[in-house]
Amino acid sequence: MDEAEATIRKIIHVDMDAFYASVEQRDNPDLRGKPVAVGGSAARGVVAAASYEARAFGVRSALPSVTAKRRCPDLIFVKPRFDVYRAVSQQIHDVFAEHTDLIEPLSLDEAYLDVTENKQNIEFATEIATIIRARIKEVTGLNASAGISYCKFLAKIASDLNKPNGQAVITPKMGPAFVAELAVKKFHGVGPATAEKMQRLGIETGADLRDKSLTFLRDNFGKSGSWYYRISRGIDERPVQPNRERKSIGAEDTFAVDIFELEAAKAELLPLAEKVCRHAANKQISGRTVTLKVKYADFHQLTRSRSVSAPVRSSEEVLEIALNLLRELFPTPKGIRLLGVTLSSLQADESSPETSQMSLF
Repeated sequence: MDEAEATIRKIIHVDMDAFYASVEQRDNPDLRGKPVAVGGSAARGVVAAASYEARAFGVRSALPSVTAKRRCPDLIFVKPRFDVYRAVSQQIHDVFAEHTDLIEPLSLDEAYLDVTENKQNIEFATEIATIIRARIKEVTGLNASAGISYCKFLAKIASDLNKPNGQAVITPKMGPAFVAELAVKKFHGVGPATAEKMQRLGIETGADLRDKSLTFLRDNFGKSGSWYYRISRGIDERPVQPNRERKSIGAEDTFAVDIFELEAAKAELLPLAEKVCRHAANKQISGRTVTLKVKYADFHQLTRSRSVSAPVRSSEEVLEIALNLLRELFPTPKGIRLLGVTLSSLQADESSPETSQMSLF
């Protein structure tokens, strides 16, 4: 960023490249250069992470293991080692802390950094990002990508532009034009169902979104309408929050074909429960409330929640509670287009010896 932009926030989004899989390939030379899936197995479960060699075959996180194996017959499944991932994450966090204390972790492998004022008094955020990525490589042997911008929304998008092992910058001058050309389905926070609704309303790009009035967006998207109005103009004033308290952990999926049968709906809940519990394990937290979200073909939406006295830690427990809530909705008079599972009433997982490190990612 140039001198004229010196008072504007300088935010970096750092995202490790295929983090879990890369750690496994680093620690086991036999896995290097081969398609690797962390989590699941050839027979059941879902993929937690995939190496870039596996991604070339269309293997992605949250993909059912059976489907992943079908797409890539030579796929190697590896059990996750969260204790190792957390230890590496701590090393990465220490690198961040060499430059700023304004670090907002999003998960084990990504975080926002506000380097507007930084400990080493480096003027350019792009230079800081380069130094951080090199330092991470030196300390961990792993590659990281980075996005640099004046706001969190664009920094996160920028970190994907030159993956793997690259970085990109979106300056304040570039921001509005960049957003205008961006497909709305690539907006962070716009899921498949929302993107589909936008397209039905004639909104394909950021420019289309910007052409809609605030009233129109609020009428069609509720509270989110104000957010879409701002980001379509490249405006995101959210600060980097180093002590952000997570209120819930959730996962959802929109289906290509509406679901009418209970058994089919049950099958879709399993990967959602596993994903939620995987994120909770990453953050060393558990919860006491499970919420089921259902969106029907006509976009009518409802939620059902149930709280229990003891913390829920396993995907089996989450799945059982969600299934009990789901059964109450069948038989269904209309097709289900989306299911979601959320864990809330969160607390530090006392079963973990590293509970005191919850501020880490």
